[in-house]
Amino acid sequence: MKRFTLALLLAPLFSTAALATGYTGPGAVTQVTTVAAALEAADDTPVLLQGQIVKRLQDELYEFKDASGTITVEIDDEHWPAQAISETATVKITGEVDLDLTSREIDVEHLELVK
Repeated sequence: MKRFTLALLLAPLFSTAALATGYTGPGAVTQVTTVAAALEAADDTPVLLQGQIVKRLQDELYEFKDASGTITVEIDDEHWPAQAISETATVKITGEVDLDLTSREIDVEHLELVK
């Protein structure tokens, strides 16, 4: 009986719906790929941006730029890669738009140096 109960509890974890990468049908949120689009996007919109981190603003806040503009990004210490990154290095950031009452920034979940 215990195995049956355990199997019932674990079944949803292994269903195909749980393994899907996200909804892609009508009304789905598309990933933003430019700073200009991120500046217009709704809160929690996923982003994948490529450009340069040009300046540290404070603690974990940085200025990021691509060909379309600049935006503030928040990069937690644990998301920095092991190698050094200069203001001329091209990086790829994955995260989401974080919209507050007075500001808009990108909450970075992954940072990668582009070679």
